[in-house]
Amino acid sequence: MDNYLLLKLVHILSAVVVAGTGTGIAFFMFMANRSGNVAALAVTTRHVVLADWLFTAPAVVTQAVTGVLLMDRLGYAFTSAWFLLVGSLFGFIGLCWLPVIAIQYRLRSLAEQALTTGVPAPGFHRLMRYWTALGIPAFAAIVVLFWLMVFKPLPVV
Repeated sequence: MDNYLLLKLVHILSAVVVAGTGTGIAFFMFMANRSGNVAALAVTTRHVVLADWLFTAPAVVTQAVTGVLLMDRLGYAFTSAWFLLVGSLFGFIGLCWLPVIAIQYRLRSLAEQALTTGVPAPGFHRLMRYWTALGIPAFAAIVVLFWLMVFKPLPVV
């Protein structure tokens, strides 16, 4: 198999993992929060933190590495309008994701505390709103990145 095709496959699969894990995490966090069940919140927040480290973080690193390798292999300019937009969106997503990680740790801690009190601690729902407010634009940026990868509407050289 051509190394380019293998590199492209790994890049696509890691993009699917980032988008899929993000979507899955968002769905399960939303549903657990909506349920009001503190045990469900505790288990879900625990699993969300784990999933981000097991799936999202390695996929993001893979995206960056394979993206740079593909750019080099295809001879695309790192100063092109296309790459500057892609890089900016990738950075924007990262800037949304980093506080989300911190928020998830805090949500996990508050959900664990809720197991003893029976109700989510004050601040839990406010943190969920912040978490959501960061996740929506980040996911929208991922969709735009998919569009840019497929259609390449801007010059790449």
